Amino acid sequence: MTRLRLAAVVLLVLVVLGATWVLHARDGMRSPLSAVIPRAAQPRAPADVRIRVQVLNTTTTRGLARRATRLLRDRGYDVVEIGTTTPTLDTTLVIDRSGHPAWASSVADLLQPARSVARPDSSRYLDVTVLVGRAWRPPSHPLDP
Repeated sequence: MTRLRLAAVVLLVLVVLGATWVLHARDGMRSPLSAVIPRAAQPRAPADVRIRVQVLNTTTTRGLARRATRLLRDRGYDVVEIGTTTPTLDTTLVIDRSGHPAWASSVADLLQPARSVARPDSSRYLDVTVLVGRAWRPPSHPLDP
């Protein structure tokens, strides 16, 4: 009977140690950038507001709108439309469509180098339009965990 208990205790200790090791290994897989920049320091959408964003690629580099969309969604913005447009821009332009310049500024901070301007247009049902320019570089770390 005592051997059975001893075996059960040893097995339990091994399971707990294994689970601890797995959790520690997962923490080590996080991006080195997230270790340097605290999560709170990264620009994010306000928690209680749905900010509708349109992302348009103005460059000849394929996939920039998609990568900007993933970054914005990772930070809590609701990207409702992506696509391409002309003319080609050098600097990313963030357009405030709903009269909330702070929202456009927070998106511009996330997509540096970028500038924001106000061009209200209530017929678009958008809060922000992003015109991705050639100077924007997507983050080098993956956005998916």
